[in-house]
Amino acid sequence: MELLQVLSGFLVGVLVGITGVGGGSLLTPLLVLVFGVAPTTAVGTDLMFAAITKASGAWVHARNHRVDWRLVRQLMLGSVPAALATLVLLRTLVVNGKELAFLITPVLGVALLLTALGLLFKTQILTYRARFRRPDYLPETAPLTMPVVFLGAMLGVLVTLSSVGAGALGVSVLLILRPHLPTHKIVGSDIAHAVPLTLVAGLGYWTLQAINWELLMTLLVGSIPGIWLGSHFGHRLPERILRVGLASLLTVIAVKFVL
Repeated sequence: MELLQVLSGFLVGVLVGITGVGGGSLLTPLLVLVFGVAPTTAVGTDLMFAAITKASGAWVHARNHRVDWRLVRQLMLGSVPAALATLVLLRTLVVNGKELAFLITPVLGVALLLTALGLLFKTQILTYRARFRRPDYLPETAPLTMPVVFLGAMLGVLVTLSSVGAGALGVSVLLILRPHLPTHKIVGSDIAHAVPLTLVAGLGYWTLQAINWELLMTLLVGSIPGIWLGSHFGHRLPERILRVGLASLLTVIAVKFVL
């Protein structure tokens, strides 16, 4: 079983390295459907998994000046309070002895479906952005906009309940909300924002005793080399075919969770 978990972490890491899709949309369904992990524990474990793996990615992006910290702060204005409020709700349900799966499972399905749509319409979104690009755009001139804060709040709720949404979904919406910002800075800012969000949410699940630390360590053993391999050699593979295939797989899984 441990060997299978290491292999699963490796495969998820490879796909994340190739497609850039957050591990939550891949790992959480895998833990629930293949390993029989309870949805609450799967989400909590994956949140800490994301916080650890995305921290290294955020560091690399920051070193290469690919993070718009003002955009990160705007997202956090919405996401962190929303995550804390959602954790309070979850703790209330636990105190009352109610089963959390009835809440987490359908939200996970919806989050997977939204992620699939983000993958499918990536080309159209990039085409839309091309109309608004300006080479003289300066990120510090971008005003504080409520849509960005609102997006952060929505991601805070969605990620806390499902561990899904901080990757492809967040990037897809940011590409529309910030069409003047270079794509590499959108990706870097989204990864940097995901670190505090998943860490806050993950620590909240820790207080709920909903993290399997042994499973987390086993998954990390496989995922770290997998992400490296996918990042370095993924460009040789047909990205569009992989993206459509992954979106189709996520749609099938989403329907299973919702129904």
